[in-house]
Amino acid sequence: MESQLLKYMFCLLVIAQLFPANVFGQEESVTGKDSIEVFIIDSYIPQENPNKFILSFYTSEPCKTKLLIGELFFFISEELNDNHRIEIDLDKINLKNKSIFYVIQMENETGEKTNTEVYELEVYKNDEELKPAPNNYFTCLAGGIVFLTPSFSLVQMNGKTYYELNKELPVISLFSSGFNYPTGYFALEYAHIINAEKGNYLRVGYKHIYEIPKLEFISIGLSGFSNFNKSNGFSPELSLGLFKLYNVFTLYSRYRYNVALGSAPFSFSEYSVGLYSSFFTLHW
Repeated sequence: MESQLLKYMFCLLVIAQLFPANVFGQEESVTGKDSIEVFIIDSYIPQENPNKFILSFYTSEPCKTKLLIGELFFFISEELNDNHRIEIDLDKINLKNKSIFYVIQMENETGEKTNTEVYELEVYKNDEELKPAPNNYFTCLAGGIVFLTPSFSLVQMNGKTYYELNKELPVISLFSSGFNYPTGYFALEYAHIINAEKGNYLRVGYKHIYEIPKLEFISIGLSGFSNFNKSNGFSPELSLGLFKLYNVFTLYSRYRYNVALGSAPFSFSEYSVGLYSSFFTLHW
């Protein structure tokens, strides 16, 4: 009995060695098949018209697309296309919370359908009628003033503490999902360290954003800087988005260490508080 059981086990081992590709190869090819990629360009609700949802995106290959919101669906592209855009009247949707959860459904030329992940977009609370135009004008004016306001930093350099004013301008924001923040952005920044020997710097860098629960985001970045007077280097940084203002700006705190190449005594640390917004940048 034992010898016969050993023979069966030996036969099973031989079969497993001879036919694994034939048995499992087809399933792997199905689950590992490349899906259509979606690149979100715009996903927002205009402040001047909080009843409209605007969505635009590219796909990695031509396809037909639908927008699924709960049990509702909306045709985006009914013909094969790789550039997709839709505007939806939110009055047609019974919103029960402060976010829209949506999925993009794609159908390729062979009729195969695939869905994206569930995207989330914050909506404006519309419990009361829109306020008169003067209040909207005041909001825009206040937003413009806030946008032009520089950030404030404390700088520790050569054992001394200095004050710094800097202004970061996000130039290009990268969107690959439908969340409230880009996945990252390229930025220019000018900084002036008050009363420092080498106090004026220009930075160019990239910041990557991760949305986190309870707060807004955490961001890591790397920049290159120069004062165009023999002080050049690079700056790793870590930022934390705390809360939103006007549904456009996010208050953040940041730590950055500036490593000066060739002039180590001028390496220094920064502790900053400022406002971030991608509203005025080019979306990609």
